[in-house]
Amino acid sequence: MTNLKSIMVAAAAAGVILLSSAAYAAGIKTYQVTGPVLEVKDDMIAVQKGKDRWEIGRDAGTNVTGDLKPGAKVTIQYRMIPDDRDGCGGQAGEGREEEVGKVATPPS
Repeated sequence: MTNLKSIMVAAAAAGVILLSSAAYAAGIKTYQVTGPVLEVKDDMIAVQKGKDRWEIGRDAGTNVTGDLKPGAKVTIQYRMIPDDRDGCGGQAGEGREEEVGKVATPPS
């Protein structure tokens, strides 16, 4: 009976470790913003969200599905990453938004 109890405790511990490592491996949390496009540039997409103008950075790896032009309603997935990658300088809370390579435009 003691061996069975030890095996069950070890299995439960292994399960907890696997679940916590899976959550850690999920990576950086992604966010999304939906609204009409205000402006499109090679390195930025501006979207109207409520009364606010959101400017999301983009690069050559950005995937665009549909026609990305002012007035089109889009959903942009992005993530927050720090501007200062070496940890020197800047103030707490400073950062930038980085798209995660997907801009979806709903069909018209």
